[in-house]
Amino acid sequence: MRLSKKTTTKHRLIGLAVAAAACPAQAQEQAAPAATLATVEVVGAMPVPGTEVPKDQMPSNVQTADDAQFRRAQSLNLPDFMATRLPSVSVNEIQGNPYQLDVNYRGFTASPLLGTPQGLSVYQDGVRINEPFGDVVNWDLIPKAAIANITLLPGSNPLFGLNTLGGALSLQTKRGDTHPGTELELQAGSFGRVSTELTHGRKLGEDGHLFLALGGLNEDGWRDHSPSRVRQLFAKVGQDRGKLSWDLSFTHGDNKLVGNGLLPESMLLQNREQVYTRPDRTTNRMSMLTLNASYQVSDQQTISMTAYTRRSRYSTLNGDLNDDFDPAENGNAGVENRTKTRQQGEGLALQSSFTAGIHRFTFGASVDRARTRFTQTEAEGFLDPTRAVVPQEAAEVDALLAGKSRTASIYFHDLVTLRPDLQLTLSGRYNDTRVTTRDEGRALLGLSTTLDGEGRYRKFNPAAGLTWQVTPRLTAYGGWSQGNRAPSPIELGCSDPLNPCVLPNALQSDPPLKQVVSQTFEAGLRGTFDPGLRWNASVFRTVNKDDLLFVSSGLSRGYFSNFGRTLRQGVELGVGQQTKELDWSLSYSYLRARYDSPACLVSESNSSAETGPACTGEGEIAVRRGDRLPGLPAHQLKFNVDWRVTSAWTLGAQYRAYSRQTVRGDENGAHVPDGLDFNGSGHLGGYALLDLTTSWKMNRRVELFAKVANVFNRRYASAGQLGRNGFDASGAVLPPDAWRNEQFVAPGAPRAVWLGMRVQLGA
Repeated sequence: MRLSKKTTTKHRLIGLAVAAAACPAQAQEQAAPAATLATVEVVGAMPVPGTEVPKDQMPSNVQTADDAQFRRAQSLNLPDFMATRLPSVSVNEIQGNPYQLDVNYRGFTASPLLGTPQGLSVYQDGVRINEPFGDVVNWDLIPKAAIANITLLPGSNPLFGLNTLGGALSLQTKRGDTHPGTELELQAGSFGRVSTELTHGRKLGEDGHLFLALGGLNEDGWRDHSPSRVRQLFAKVGQDRGKLSWDLSFTHGDNKLVGNGLLPESMLLQNREQVYTRPDRTTNRMSMLTLNASYQVSDQQTISMTAYTRRSRYSTLNGDLNDDFDPAENGNAGVENRTKTRQQGEGLALQSSFTAGIHRFTFGASVDRARTRFTQTEAEGFLDPTRAVVPQEAAEVDALLAGKSRTASIYFHDLVTLRPDLQLTLSGRYNDTRVTTRDEGRALLGLSTTLDGEGRYRKFNPAAGLTWQVTPRLTAYGGWSQGNRAPSPIELGCSDPLNPCVLPNALQSDPPLKQVVSQTFEAGLRGTFDPGLRWNASVFRTVNKDDLLFVSSGLSRGYFSNFGRTLRQGVELGVGQQTKELDWSLSYSYLRARYDSPACLVSESNSSAETGPACTGEGEIAVRRGDRLPGLPAHQLKFNVDWRVTSAWTLGAQYRAYSRQTVRGDENGAHVPDGLDFNGSGHLGGYALLDLTTSWKMNRRVELFAKVANVFNRRYASAGQLGRNGFDASGAVLPPDAWRNEQFVAPGAPRAVWLGMRVQLGA
């Protein structure tokens, strides 16, 4: 992580101490000129805070960022910042809400939407915040104003536990002693967006600290009927007294998000702002209490711990077209699907780090458990002129599920200094996961569902890597790692191809699913040139075995299934420089993400469905080894620059370009458009976006800033899917036999302008 001025001194000392411990001989030889040593940048090597490793000794292309970079980018939230600034990261705006983005990194995804294959783990202050019910990530519950540092670790890193198939995102929050003062930020502009942030940090006595952050946002959204409301609260208090350090933090979110999803291309041409059906509302409420502590037993040993408790309530309201609509019988054309999910989770992790000779060893153990209660209801109704579902009958319960999960783990990490310029990293983690589902709908309400089930998944995942400082300005590295992911209760409850589910909602029977195992190899070079020019080049390859995919049989219907093998491999290149006046970076990424096994998937809207000899089932298409995974552009180019025109005035530009991508439903790449019904080409064209930012410090207390997004007002789509359109060009519902195959897309937001002001309050 690049450290802010407020935290540089502390982390510089930590970094020098780590370097001295890892290379005692070298430290002794250079004791006299120690004052001239360069700053050592360190990163957290594992979730529990307190175990840092010099970044140049990490055998992978670790990416870091801090709150100063976040501020300069003027990003709305964490996914927005990552898509703009971090190489190999792209987003899919499938839901049409800026807080409900699919974040893709090296072909793996962290998403708030059930049905999206999850492959990234996300941690906040040592707590894994992937939801236990489906491993989804609710980005709106991460307090933006409290983020201090971001670390993106690539590969199947076993130290970060379950779901770390393609990488791990680790977030550290602010402290009052490193981020002192009181600041009020106000912003307003396009789409009716108004946001407010208030932060306060201070020291408490000689060794205490306190930090508070409040955030609120209201907007109408750029599409019709798309208002959202976000409320975030974060508080942290702690103390560093002698050998003992601790902090206690509280995170709370209470948000209502409307994301109106994909739109058929025929309706898109008529009006980009309209929606297909509505409402599509998600309500998220969450509270989490986290305790981190460390005790320095001696100069060689430190004991650390993380404990947390998390409570959440999530609900969805989705208005959809009724597949069983029959106008001859005056049937209802719409159906209203509702879900309610309650979750409770607790966890504890303990670890000990010590130095012995050439070894810097860490050993730890953790246990996490969660309980979930899930309810889904359905009510038929008519569609009003805005295509909103108005229910005409009492809601019927379709599923009532109780789920439990428990994971116990032990892990180790050893940084071995073979020579002053050569380090060996060895690590491993053993996971024992038990997932249980209980069908209370069948037992209490007499439903026909059969959801009772239990699965136990055990796996030891190792990793090894080497880093070699060839010269003081050149480092070579290479490593291999393995990770795994166990099926979640939602996946166990929706795995029968004969009874597909309406996500994010209905559940059916639960044939056994296998756990996913991923293996990653990575190698690369990084270095610097005068004056301060930094560069990196890396190659990677990740193979998933028994990958868990959501097999779609419609716009929202489908089931979870194990798929033989999938492959992600690629290249990352980057160069950048930071001077007194200019800070710039340029990166290029190539990704080849493909199926590595043949299979039959359901895609009724694909023109090649049921045409091949291998896959003749209803709506099936034949996926061959080598076909591309959907939703992932092969090429990415990003350029970011911040120019300090004067000491008070800064200009910035963020440019990103993506190549074309395959849409969901055309996984075999064989769909052929007929040119008549807008049924699409099976892919989306590439696009490029430019954002401009500026800030001006009027005085020590007041700063004005502004941002123009999508400067050239590009019309683009970031995601797509083949499906059935049930409306004509005017928006009137058609009889089911007249529904036609079309390509649905997620239209990108038009040009937007926001203006803001930051005011420093108090001393």
